[in-house]
Amino acid sequence: MSLAIPLSRSGGPLFRQVYTGLREAILSGAFRARDRFPSTRELAEQLGISRTAVLAAYDQLLAEGFVVGRAGSGTYVSEGLGANRPRGDGGSARLRLSRFGSAAAATTPIGSAQAAAPLHYDFTYRRTSVETFPFELWRRILMRHVRKASLRALDYGPAAGSLALREAICAHLRRSRAVISDPSQVIIVNGSQQALDLAARILLERGDPVALEDPHYQGARKVFQAAGARLHAVPVDGEGLDPAKLPAHAKIAFVTPSHQLPTGAILPLARRLALLEWAQRAGAVVIEDDYDGEFRYDGQPLESMQGLDTEGRVIYLGTFSRTIFPALRLGYLIAPKSLAPAFTGAKWLADRHTSTLEQEALAEFIATGAYERHLRRARRLNARRRHVLLEAIHRELDGRVTVTGDASGVHLVVWPRGRVSEKALIARAAARNVAVYGISGYFLEPARQVGLLLGYSRMKDAEIREGIRRLGEAIG
Repeated sequence: MSLAIPLSRSGGPLFRQVYTGLREAILSGAFRARDRFPSTRELAEQLGISRTAVLAAYDQLLAEGFVVGRAGSGTYVSEGLGANRPRGDGGSARLRLSRFGSAAAATTPIGSAQAAAPLHYDFTYRRTSVETFPFELWRRILMRHVRKASLRALDYGPAAGSLALREAICAHLRRSRAVISDPSQVIIVNGSQQALDLAARILLERGDPVALEDPHYQGARKVFQAAGARLHAVPVDGEGLDPAKLPAHAKIAFVTPSHQLPTGAILPLARRLALLEWAQRAGAVVIEDDYDGEFRYDGQPLESMQGLDTEGRVIYLGTFSRTIFPALRLGYLIAPKSLAPAFTGAKWLADRHTSTLEQEALAEFIATGAYERHLRRARRLNARRRHVLLEAIHRELDGRVTVTGDASGVHLVVWPRGRVSEKALIARAAARNVAVYGISGYFLEPARQVGLLLGYSRMKDAEIREGIRRLGEAIG
């Protein structure tokens, strides 16, 4: 049988090209089960190549079970292959998904939608500036840990994470956020989103009630929905979540008390204590997401709810995505001691552990004080840009919008007055090369008011001023 196997100098090793051609001929049905292959000498002459390459291709097919050799007879296609294989179009099988699989398939990752072309004045709020980060110092620390790493250090690590990093996080949070913990309660995760996923797996059965701020962080909602939870929207006002409107019974309450996402409200002490009292009555767990609590501009950052918890009901989440850079994918959760073993086991089941070398480098970065120096620089830069933004809003939008959430974090919200369409307003801003982001997608219940989230950490002063001027034109 004559075989047409396309060969090229740029197609890789000849034996691999011959192997691929023969394999495809078998799988397509050109060769049927029990069909005899040409001898290696015959095929080498047909293709004009060395017999050695053909021998290597046959050996590979034989090793993988595509063909069998018969002494003194030749090489034949194995039983059950070739035209005897079930036929299909390569992707039409209808495979059943679990409930979680169906929920995951319907989930659009946050921030995955990209504009046709980036807009110049982009008030993105999901990312913080990286211009103040000491990359050269970080590279030196990371390379030092790479060079000195022993073979043991390159093996699997503890599921809960590097002890050095857990100790450094405990010390830092004790000083900066009044978090009370020891390293046995710290679980290192691949960002706070993984922490949420682990919490849902550990704490929820399908149908369990979960209380969410409304509006709220969309990533939390998606995790709880995928877990089959029944979501209860708890209204947010100028002081954050109202504990008086919490459901009588819920397994979890998810809150962002230091800078409510997205409105920016700060939960006062009285409400924090009331929330903890509710958790005690309901037998519930409070998940405190402190996603940008390091950035506060009027006085010191508020202390954590976790530090007020005397019963072990608060799971505290933190991330380095906002303070260092998102690609690092390092976050942490502080679990009550009663839950720490479950979180450690769940982390091991999910992915064994988070990358060890980056953990060791980050531990040194924190322990040497470099992290806190970086935070001070970032706070100064963010504070200046916040001031520029507020001045520009006062000058260009005065009387046409209300501002909330400007006391901390790296975004605020402007609420246009009067009747206006969020979608139309975003489109008019985009037509002026300005990217702004609507708040409606953060609500479980229909949004009662149009709001725009304005991030400012990645914009230059001049860009902020010009972007707000153009936004003023869009608002009209």
